[in-house]
Amino acid sequence: MLSTGIKAPDFTLKDKDGKEVSLSSFLGRKVVLYFYPKDNTPGCTREACAFAGAYIGFKQRNVEVIGVSRDSEKSHANFAAKHELPFILLSDPELTAIQAYDVWKEKNLYGKVSMGVVRSTYVIDENGVIEKVFEKVKPDTNAQEILDYLDGKAE
Repeated sequence: MLSTGIKAPDFTLKDKDGKEVSLSSFLGRKVVLYFYPKDNTPGCTREACAFAGAYIGFKQRNVEVIGVSRDSEKSHANFAAKHELPFILLSDPELTAIQAYDVWKEKNLYGKVSMGVVRSTYVIDENGVIEKVFEKVKPDTNAQEILDYLDGKAE
């Protein structure tokens, strides 16, 4: 994982509509950048729906929410439509941001070792600096944990 206090690596990836989105375009606003393994899987769906449910809280705090996975733009479009996700989902099939943010790791699932995205969230400040890192987050509580942090209720 990357450390707090360093400049967040910039990247440009495509959203669900094929539009290029750069992290640097959000300078001047805080960004919650969350990495997740795969669209339409139980944990990732719960996490995305939790962010969707809390989205108004992020907007009220002038915070942009961006989800990143290896899934295709079409997969993201279907995922966003199916679950009414109001925030940006970026497709990273080449692992550009995933590797830059050091969330591509060896995982062990039921004795099978493979490489995959470790569910993680970065809070990036208005100047593009990593303010807080949340590692191995829980899908059901990640969004609320971030809101609590933003409100000074959690470390």
